[in-house]
Amino acid sequence: MDTVHIFDTTLRDGEQSPGFSMNREEKLLLARQLEQLGVDTIEAGFPIASPGDLEAVRAVASEIKECRVAALARARQEDVDAALRGIEAAAKPRLHVFLATSDLHLKHKLRLSRSEALEQIARMVRFGAAHCEEVEFSAEDASRSDIDYLCQVASAAAEAGATIINLPDTVGYSTPEEYAEIFRRVRACLSDYPDVMLSAHCHNDLGLAVANSLAAIGAGARQIECTINGIGERAGNASLEEIVVALHVRQALYGAGTNVSLEKIYSTSRLLTSITGVSVPPNKAIVGANAFAHEAGIHQDGILKNPLTYEIIVPEKVGVPARRLVLGKHSGRNALRARLEELGYETTDAELAECYGMAIARADAAKQVSDRDLLTIIHHVRRGALSPSRESSAATAS
Repeated sequence: MDTVHIFDTTLRDGEQSPGFSMNREEKLLLARQLEQLGVDTIEAGFPIASPGDLEAVRAVASEIKECRVAALARARQEDVDAALRGIEAAAKPRLHVFLATSDLHLKHKLRLSRSEALEQIARMVRFGAAHCEEVEFSAEDASRSDIDYLCQVASAAAEAGATIINLPDTVGYSTPEEYAEIFRRVRACLSDYPDVMLSAHCHNDLGLAVANSLAAIGAGARQIECTINGIGERAGNASLEEIVVALHVRQALYGAGTNVSLEKIYSTSRLLTSITGVSVPPNKAIVGANAFAHEAGIHQDGILKNPLTYEIIVPEKVGVPARRLVLGKHSGRNALRARLEELGYETTDAELAECYGMAIARADAAKQVSDRDLLTIIHHVRRGALSPSRESSAATAS
């Protein structure tokens, strides 16, 4: 089975999104957790951005030993110098150099010709390779770049010493089929550099970041750049937890796995939430509050009989303490009986029927039925069963 390397950019691309900025101590705290999670590379920051970011990168680089620590730099001398200063103490340093390659960016943002950009890429990658043991080059806006020119760029970067070539879908524009084809074309043009690893970095503007990342894996990418909880610029980056779990669940399809400890996914997600104060949506895959919650009676019945009927992975596998059977107006009697048993009450069929009617009425009024509601209901039903009128009725009937 092939290994897909996980390049976590939560501390860099993730914190660039509004509301997610982290200070030095917060970056260190999350970096320690990412190391325990088992990511292969931590992109610690963009050192040229500010003295504080440089200091945070230096702190992460000094402490993290088990995985690579990368620093981002534009293909400019001052950026590269700052990045190299940031990772000089790293046990496993990586310099990450980028330059846009789409005509749109070259013309309107950089004011560079294709040949000028090509020369700048080769020069900065070559300089970086002379001062750092590992260099990655990213062709910003690769998915909107001319494919023939993109192949020229990839070849030039590889010749200059880059051992990882990243082909980002910077604005989330691509579709899985298109993105996979880019990787196939670039892989073919790098036939003279078989050891160069291709990497994918996808944004979620059209909700396709994870799908595009998986398509890239299918087309030969062996590094995926992603973030915890999918945070990042605009609509975010590809979600680390979704990619890792998808590869685990569909291992037979992709023939690839990761070094990530699945059991630490949920705690890592919660740590990021506590640091930033921004919660994930309840319907967020893998780590959302509803990811392992079931309300529909048919689903609850299936889960009680065999969890595989409605769960493709057990919650404990990704560190979620347990699944939840939510009692609401769509719930069934089996789920109600199971929850009452968990609360310590075994019910007769008659008691269950009465409890069910009351629970559904409560759900219609309040949307969900809490454990306190259930206790009130079961006590009411049992008090009613012992009331004088019922005892009299029972005697008359006998």
